[in-house]
Amino acid sequence: MPKPLQDEAKQSPYEKMLQECLRGELRIVNSGLPQSQKRLSNLLTEEYPHVVCNDGSIHPFKKSELAYLASILDSDEQKALLLPMLIEVGANQGEAAIICGGEIEEKVISKALNMPVTCEERRIRIYKPQLALLRRKFKTTTVYVFSPKIVA
Repeated sequence: MPKPLQDEAKQSPYEKMLQECLRGELRIVNSGLPQSQKRLSNLLTEEYPHVVCNDGSIHPFKKSELAYLASILDSDEQKALLLPMLIEVGANQGEAAIICGGEIEEKVISKALNMPVTCEERRIRIYKPQLALLRRKFKTTTVYVFSPKIVA
């Protein structure tokens, strides 16, 4: 559940009502998110690599994307990388953030964008042109998470 935009004790009744509506709307918008992520190493062994989503649908992975990821990661990194990678999109339309567990995501994103990136506060910040390039390479191995937070 998203954190309140400000301390709830300081919110007016109107702001509290808005926050509850926003939580409900985001729950609907994010209903297609995977119930859980899978390790790249496990997905590589599946005949039809996929995850099940919260709404009961199936999110399939392209084997070519999985193979590309495997080609840039060693076997230990393949065991650690969880897919799909989550891209947080917020109120700031010019930026997004990849939710990052550590150095493996940094390595993958740096390689895909052909530039150094840094994980700060569990996020790798990217801009719209970089997001387009990233999604072109990782259409099925990334998913959007909509958040009320401003990625700043």
